[in-house]
Amino acid sequence: MSATDNLPVIQSFDTAVLFLVFNRPDTTRQVFEAIRQAKPPRLYVASDGPRIDRQGEAEVVAEVREIIKNIDWKCEVKTLFRDSNLGCKRAVSEAITWFFESEECGIVLEDDCLPHPEFFSYCQELLQRYASDERIWGVTGNNFQSGIVRGSGSYYFSKYFHCWGWASWRRAWRSYDVSLSYWPEWSRSVDWIEKTPDSVERAFWQNIFNKTYDGQINTWDYQWTACIWRYAGLVATPNVNLVSNIGFGAGATHTTSDASQFAEMEVQSLGSMIHPVNIERDVLADRYTFDYHLEGAGLRFPYNLLRLPLRALSYINRKVFRAG
Repeated sequence: MSATDNLPVIQSFDTAVLFLVFNRPDTTRQVFEAIRQAKPPRLYVASDGPRIDRQGEAEVVAEVREIIKNIDWKCEVKTLFRDSNLGCKRAVSEAITWFFESEECGIVLEDDCLPHPEFFSYCQELLQRYASDERIWGVTGNNFQSGIVRGSGSYYFSKYFHCWGWASWRRAWRSYDVSLSYWPEWSRSVDWIEKTPDSVERAFWQNIFNKTYDGQINTWDYQWTACIWRYAGLVATPNVNLVSNIGFGAGATHTTSDASQFAEMEVQSLGSMIHPVNIERDVLADRYTFDYHLEGAGLRFPYNLLRLPLRALSYINRKVFRAG
């Protein structure tokens, strides 16, 4: 099979979309407009309920829910509107489970993840192509490789999952465990060490998974990352960025700093689809993701400094600490 084998050209978009909304009318309108342009035949909308201690939030949540009524294309709509607030961990994970109870596969977009128009066809083609390939656990629209092209295809395979616009299958999500019940045993296993051979990366994620398991982090996506790693899953990752997070700032739950280099990243056209010849993880890309997207390079610095010869330390001292 060649990288450009003749698969059927997608003539129309017929994949279901789950739209996760809450209390941000401004970003919701922009992302809804992108969905409206794609015209999915089935749209699932899930909204967490307002927090009782936030004055005026009930009205804003109601305003967001009104936006979804502006559907002017042929579309089956299903809603999961919560009366009370469940929080990010339960509201999002339960909404995704609800979605995959009805759909074999589909696309998930949050209210601050603005996709390039090609994001939808990209996801649809890969959902169809890898529907029965249990090595592939997800498709992301995010690229954090700073312009570095990985491989010769339009996308590469990573162990890292990015949630700012993604897609998956019921067959994969059914293994999801929001409580990370398997973590204590898995964290002590040879399998965990083999899957995280980089000691710095392993310590980084061990800390995150410990806090997630203990309930110190109220989120859903770290559990999905752990699940993918546990089963050695791969995530198809585009060689250009297809989704921009427009939700950084004070109103965000997690992305609260609008000074982040990852805020409102530029999106680009993917162009003609070229499929990778081999299905294998790009180890160098994953190392780059950890070092520069997750800032692992900063964690490495003290360890690397201790291993440098005295001549190198002297050079760094002259060039960096005494610059100018």
